Amino acid sequence: MEAVAEGLWGLADYHEKKGEIGKAVKCLEAICQSQAAFLPIVEVKTRLRIATVLMRHSHNVNHAKAHLERSQLLLNSIPSCFDLKCRAYSLLSQCYHLVGAIPPQKHILHKALHLISTVPPDVSVMLWCCNFNSQLANALIIEGDYQNSISILESAYASAAQICYPELQMFFVASILHVRLLMQWDDQTSVEVERALQRCHHLWEAIPSDRRAHCLGLLFYNELLHIFYRLRVSDYKNAVKHVDKLDAAMKQDSENMNQLHQLNLELNALNQSLSRSDLPSRERSALSARKARLERQLTDFPTTNTTTSTSADNDFLEPTYFGNAKRALQDRLFLAPPPINGEWLPKSAVYALVDLMVIIFGRPKGNFKECDKRIQSGMHIIKEELIKLGITDGVREVDLKHSAIWMAGVYLMLLMQFLENKVAVELTRSEFLEAQEALVEMKNWFTRFPTILQACESIIEMLRGQYAHSVGCYSEAAFHYVEAAKISESKSMKIMCQAYAAVSYFCIGDAESSSQALDIIGPIYRMKDSFVGVREEASILFAYGLVLMKQQDLQEARNRLAKGLQIAHVQMGNLQLVSQYLTILGNLALALHDTGQAREILRSSLTLAKKLGDIPTQIWVLSVLTGLYQQLGERGNEMENDDYRRNKLDDLQKRLADARSSIHHIELIDREKLDIQQISELDMKRTMAGQSMRVDLDIPESVGLSTPMPVRSSSRLADLDARRRGKRKV
Repeated sequence: MEAVAEGLWGLADYHEKKGEIGKAVKCLEAICQSQAAFLPIVEVKTRLRIATVLMRHSHNVNHAKAHLERSQLLLNSIPSCFDLKCRAYSLLSQCYHLVGAIPPQKHILHKALHLISTVPPDVSVMLWCCNFNSQLANALIIEGDYQNSISILESAYASAAQICYPELQMFFVASILHVRLLMQWDDQTSVEVERALQRCHHLWEAIPSDRRAHCLGLLFYNELLHIFYRLRVSDYKNAVKHVDKLDAAMKQDSENMNQLHQLNLELNALNQSLSRSDLPSRERSALSARKARLERQLTDFPTTNTTTSTSADNDFLEPTYFGNAKRALQDRLFLAPPPINGEWLPKSAVYALVDLMVIIFGRPKGNFKECDKRIQSGMHIIKEELIKLGITDGVREVDLKHSAIWMAGVYLMLLMQFLENKVAVELTRSEFLEAQEALVEMKNWFTRFPTILQACESIIEMLRGQYAHSVGCYSEAAFHYVEAAKISESKSMKIMCQAYAAVSYFCIGDAESSSQALDIIGPIYRMKDSFVGVREEASILFAYGLVLMKQQDLQEARNRLAKGLQIAHVQMGNLQLVSQYLTILGNLALALHDTGQAREILRSSLTLAKKLGDIPTQIWVLSVLTGLYQQLGERGNEMENDDYRRNKLDDLQKRLADARSSIHHIELIDREKLDIQQISELDMKRTMAGQSMRVDLDIPESVGLSTPMPVRSSSRLADLDARRRGKRKV
């Protein structure tokens, strides 16, 4: 009977390679359903194989789970078979994870770890120990038990150290940093996070350079965590070098993939030519030699060193991507060579994240051309991946298959970040219609996926405020900023929105609104020294400076604004904010009769505003310059400057008229919160997706501090998904 089983296994492999999954499953199930008696170990291997096929190629997780539970019962009666038992435990844990059954998952993993403790700790056993601990840490993270998850990851690190496996050690210390940085930030001191960061850095540098070259996935994971940390502490200058490093690595890998693709095309063409029966022997010999050279090139190619055999026995599972089409090797971003040749995120998601980082650091500097290119390419990639997950027009949260929820959440959050930055760029350039379209798209995605995108509600409200302020609807802007502050769970976001609201109230101009601005900004100004980052301080100083100007305390306003300018320029490098600070300071210098300094400051501000295409700030600067030339009696400069100002104002008024006549204008500024119906059926799904989707990367808000229009002369990927890395092959 074993020969029959071997034959059916081979036939199943054949059908799977041809993509005939139904036939492959039928071949395997024929063994389980046979009236003839197969040995229990044959049935166990067959059921594990069925589960593997189902989990790789379908959404039928429950069917796979049933086969694994039956396998486990059979294995309980077999005293040996350690490796099979571990495979069954690992696969069953993944199934429980996908259906959101976290307590049973933890139970099965504890049983697996107990099994591990009963055998001598050789290399294979330690690798299984790392596997189970990584899955257990992930389960604890989903439950919000971050401290115990860190303890489990430390235990896994110790196992990796015991077998002297630096790549695996690096994976676990990076995972610990991930938890401390993105999930436990508010519950620990910055010293603990910094210590975890330095630990990552030192361990990565300790891996020999020739081995690091084959750990591209770990490189991206480590560098992105460093970027997120620098963003958290507003250390933008030191973050840039990490962004540049990743961007260069991404471009090099893309180039390698293109070369690999060309080599494969050439090899396929050679194989096709060699298949001809009438090929002359001399030509066949030449083509065969050429084929041998190509095969050697492919063998030595850098990206193939981390791949594995594609045989049915050695091919590994991708538990995160259940139900997705199997991806080609060149579309994967392996953490390191086997056996930790899993992924942190799919290559497309990681590369989209790198594009996002380039945008985030390029937008404040006015690199809009590059930002446009990255936004377009990133959104294209993400929407293609969403389609692969079954997310097409009309599909809503409740329609998602459970196994697709986690990855859908990753791509949807990335998409919202790209759209957020698109809104920012378009508002800066006064392209109000384009900003409307991007913001409406954000609203539509949020309406369709309100639970997965729960963290985006406050961002959308903030952007509605930015849009309303940009088109001169200051009262509506203040409303949306206040609502965003109420909704957000981020202390930083709350403070930023309150500062924005104060600016909008100030721009309304009446006594009551000025009083409201002071009521908002006063309390948070007194708290500014308690903030970790400089963004909040720069925003507060801007708004507080405007309030002091309104109160005619010009010298004190000048001192506060000068400090804010230094932060915006030296620490943030935000040219839009610098331009706006300079404009106010130029206005103040003029009011204090320091005309020489006023002229110098305003010219610098105008240069920056022109570079950014920031029409409102240009008009504002030009208005102040007109007042300066009037004071100095420079009639020619005054007339020339005022003509240019009127041209810009006409351009802006046309853009504003187009925006206000758009069907989306009222929808965006309307003083109503987003109308979302939470679906009770998603409660279990929220347990799965909620923790990862609520991670706050503390990425700098999209739009620079908004400033008053010139009517008076006096602007998210992350759950630690440890289960997919460091896996044993199945």
